[in-house]
Amino acid sequence: MTHDEFHFNIYKTEFFGQYWKAKETKAVIVLVHGMGEHSTRYVHVAKKLTINHYSVVAFDHFGHGKTEGKRGHNPSFEAVLESVSKTIEKATTIFENKPIFLYGHSLGGNVVFNYLLRKKHNIKGGIATGAFLKLAFEPPKLKLFAGKILQKIAPTTTMPSGLDATGISRIDTEVNKYKDDPLIHDKISPNFGLTFIETGKWALENASNLKTPMLLLHGTDDKIIDYKAIEEFSNKTKKATLKLYQGGYHELHNDLCAEEVFQDIIDWLNTQL
Repeated sequence: MTHDEFHFNIYKTEFFGQYWKAKETKAVIVLVHGMGEHSTRYVHVAKKLTINHYSVVAFDHFGHGKTEGKRGHNPSFEAVLESVSKTIEKATTIFENKPIFLYGHSLGGNVVFNYLLRKKHNIKGGIATGAFLKLAFEPPKLKLFAGKILQKIAPTTTMPSGLDATGISRIDTEVNKYKDDPLIHDKISPNFGLTFIETGKWALENASNLKTPMLLLHGTDDKIIDYKAIEEFSNKTKKATLKLYQGGYHELHNDLCAEEVFQDIIDWLNTQL
């Protein structure tokens, strides 16, 4: 496996991207990370995939990781989708004539659902883990009300996300690594909060229009994102393969079932090729 970095610029923002190249590449995975985190947290995921001949291309969202911008804010949902398109363009440049899959976790899963449903593309398939279609808890009504007001008068204003880090994994060391990571933040603007609640709802309502095969993976003890919304999505389309991990927390790739998750992803990818 070899590693390199790249950059691109949209909306006056310089994006950080990176890729891990397998010795022999049979397909490429474009990886979309979750809220508050960054793509470098997926090095171990990339290693698993490259060993199995899947190269990985990833980027940091607006206001995340090593990408510029106010922490936890994006210009618009369309801008987020455009950042995915730019990363796909980069992937096709680096890896010519290779099938491309989209893989998103949490908020990144929401992006993958919406990208596949809204955009014209040549994506071979999509993978979503812990995908944000619906929160597993009800946000405070006052916070939602304030967010709607701020989105109109001061959209770049950010508030604490309120995410409880203990909900990401049943492994204490993984929780501590998350808490100690200097690139992780808990800031969120209405464009990452309210907008993604709305686009999650839209994706759920339009699940029957899915034309691209998807693998949906979710833990049944995810206290951050509601796994039942993923079940509902799966029931509305014949294009989705769903697997639930009993007792699994939010970050399945960093949880007790991680090895099983990696094998399930690789097996599914192999069947798509």
